[in-house]
Amino acid sequence: MSKPSSIDAASPADDSRHAHDAQLVRRVGTGDQSALGELYDRWVRPLHALASNILHDPTEAEDVLHDVFLTLWRKSADFDTTRGHAFSWAATLTRNRAIDRLRSRSRRSELLNQAAPADLGYDESNPGADGTDSAGHLWLKEKSSAVRRALATLPGDQRDVLQLAYFGGLTQLEIAEKLSQPLGTVKARIRRGLLKLRDVLAPQL
Repeated sequence: MSKPSSIDAASPADDSRHAHDAQLVRRVGTGDQSALGELYDRWVRPLHALASNILHDPTEAEDVLHDVFLTLWRKSADFDTTRGHAFSWAATLTRNRAIDRLRSRSRRSELLNQAAPADLGYDESNPGADGTDSAGHLWLKEKSSAVRRALATLPGDQRDVLQLAYFGGLTQLEIAEKLSQPLGTVKARIRRGLLKLRDVLAPQL
């Protein structure tokens, strides 16, 4: 008699895992926050790895996961656990959200290529742009007054670092030293601030 394959041998454990996931999703659908927390603990690592592999940016991957788990919280009641595995659904959501961000990133790059830096007196060698992602180049398409109005809508910590970078001409390292903040913190604040500015300024582009 032939030996069972490794796939067959693993099936009972897989079935148990999928069944537990399905049970948790059903509980989330009823508004059970503890079930959502358990799903988060079970899925956060593989989903974060999936988003990171697509985006190559851990911070953006975290933002994707925030969106995904918010969707799970809102939509779990609509998911039919008899027609597919719950984790596959979450993985598909994660992949789609990450790809959407890639497309948005590509669009911002196109805006950069189409922009005329001289229109705003922007110097591409300006160290204030050092290390920021392409979202920062929304500045190239906006007048300073519009940007300053948009800045006023940001949290103070994000507004401060962006003002120093884009109006003060400081590098990220110089900003970190000036504010006595870790470089990683400054980078994260700049990135998150730029993403919020993108949403504010996008209708004007």
